[in-house]
Amino acid sequence: MMKGRLLLVEDDPALTDLLQWHFEREDFKVEHTPDGEEALLLATESPPDIILLDWMIEGISGLEVCRRLRRQPETANVPIIMLTGRGEETDRVRGLETGADDYVTKPFSPRELVARVKAVLRRVRPALAGEQLRFSDLEMDIVGHKVKRAGRTIPLGPTEFRLLRHFLEHPGRVFSRERLLDAVWGRDRDIEIRTVDVHIRRVRQAINLDGQPELIRTVRSAGYSLDDDAA
Repeated sequence: MMKGRLLLVEDDPALTDLLQWHFEREDFKVEHTPDGEEALLLATESPPDIILLDWMIEGISGLEVCRRLRRQPETANVPIIMLTGRGEETDRVRGLETGADDYVTKPFSPRELVARVKAVLRRVRPALAGEQLRFSDLEMDIVGHKVKRAGRTIPLGPTEFRLLRHFLEHPGRVFSRERLLDAVWGRDRDIEIRTVDVHIRRVRQAINLDGQPELIRTVRSAGYSLDDDAA
C-alpha cells in the first residue's frame, strides 16, 4: 500500500538520490524539484501529502516557499518538514513561525527522516494508520465499505463513498471542484463541474442525520473541506 505522495524540494543531487531511494523503498511516491518556483507550481497543481523542503534551494528560498504555500488554500494544510544546515535556535524558530511542521538539521539519518515523515502523516492523514478513517463522530471502514456517524450506519452510493473517503483522508484541506473531479472521478472523465456540487449535497444529506453539525464546509471562491467548524 502506498504510504503517500511526497514532494522533495532539494538541490543537492547526492542527497536527493539518497532520500528518493529511502522513501521509495518505504512505498512513498516521490516527486522532486531543485527549484523553489517549480515547487510552488507542483504543490499547487497537485497538492502532495507532505513536502520535504530544503532551506537553501535554487530560485526563491525554502523559507519563502513555505510562506507562500501557507497562504494558498490548496496547500495551507499540507505538512512541511524543512531540511537545512542551519542549526541555530533563531533559524529553527523562523522556520517554524513561517509554517513548517518540523525541522531537520543536516547531517541527518535518512531512516530518522522517514520515521518523522510517517509520524507527521499519521497525525494529519488517518488513512495511513490503517483501514479505518475517523473525523469527529464520523467513521469509515474502507475494507467493509461502511460509514457510520455517532454509531449509526449511513448508506452511501459508490461515488459518494469515494468523495467522502477523499475528504476523510485529507481533513481540513480545501479542495476546488476541479481537484475533486480529478481525485474522485479521474482525469479521463467527461463530467460537468456542477456534478461535484450534486454529490457534495448528497453526502451532506446522508451524514447530517437528525440535525447533527455540518462537517463539509463550503469555502467561498475556493471549494469544499471537511471541517468540524463547518457550520
